[in-house]
Amino acid sequence: MEINEISYKIRGCIFNVYNNLGPGLLESAYEAALKFELEKAGLEVKSQVALPMIYETIKVDVGYRLDLLVENRVIIELKSIENLLDVHHKQVITYLKLSGLKLGLLINFNTDDISKSIFRKVNKF
Repeated sequence: MEINEISYKIRGCIFNVYNNLGPGLLESAYEAALKFELEKAGLEVKSQVALPMIYETIKVDVGYRLDLLVENRVIIELKSIENLLDVHHKQVITYLKLSGLKLGLLINFNTDDISKSIFRKVNKF
């Protein structure tokens, strides 16, 4: 499956979760619901995936975790906060660099319009 097809399916699942739950819940609730929707859509999903940091020649396990990893190709970083900050966007880019993956999605469920709260991030290597 092409990465854009995966992304398209993910977006549909995000809308399903948002339409069913609405804004205002904890991030963990959205994570569980989105994982369920993604699996229901036939996608392989892992949650809370450990992400080690490689610095020069050493591997450091510092506790970074990907909220969701879809098809071992797309990182999903979930938020349920008043406003996303620049650092949240940079966090996804950094996770992409550390993992060597190409596509990440940053989603803030605490919004009145979910379509404006899904951000696609691409690792340009």
